[in-house]
Amino acid sequence: MLWRVACVLVLAGIAAGFMVTGTTKASSGGPVPAPAADDVLATQPARVKAVFAGGCFWGTQAVFERLKGVVDTTVGYAGGSAATATYDQVTTETTRHAESVEVVYDPSRITYGTLLRIFFSVAHDPTQVNRQGPDVGPSYRSAIFYENENQKRIAEGYIAQLNAAHVFARPIATELSPLVGFYRGEDYHQDYALHNPGNPYILLCDRPKIETLKREYPDLFQEYTGKK
Repeated sequence: MLWRVACVLVLAGIAAGFMVTGTTKASSGGPVPAPAADDVLATQPARVKAVFAGGCFWGTQAVFERLKGVVDTTVGYAGGSAATATYDQVTTETTRHAESVEVVYDPSRITYGTLLRIFFSVAHDPTQVNRQGPDVGPSYRSAIFYENENQKRIAEGYIAQLNAAHVFARPIATELSPLVGFYRGEDYHQDYALHNPGNPYILLCDRPKIETLKREYPDLFQEYTGKK
């Protein structure tokens, strides 16, 4: 794939009525419910990792780094091997990698289930298969790469809960897989939305996600100005 051909496709997609702005509305029009089964907040601060894939990693990172309790985020690749974890290789759509974000969070401030709620309701559309809006291919698939059995249990239960309640008009297509390896992306991809606010792709695809997070989850939203 050419370098972000999607920028052009996004502009064309507006006229076609296909534009996806990062907000996944429940079929009822109401908020996406919280997980029925979740961790409780820890009594002591710590650093825990979670890895999510939700289309272009620029926007996924832009959402998660603005959550209170998230202390660090890194864009990269998961689902394939270390030998093929470069942008040029991943965009051939032959490596099985997904553009992913490693989220480091403090479990005394935010739960894994809350991260999942934001993943499903703001960060991307979990009902799309091997694409997000104009970005097409398995590297843009929806996926949760769980670090341990507890993360698997919570994610599995939440997906079943949302599907059983028909929260979305279509079944959730999110892949649930064990994390074999997370490979950091190139430096120019890190905090891309922050450093390139005028990029047409960021304005049309990613900025609306940030605004949705701020509007619908004000208690979770924090301003982000870059890594300290």
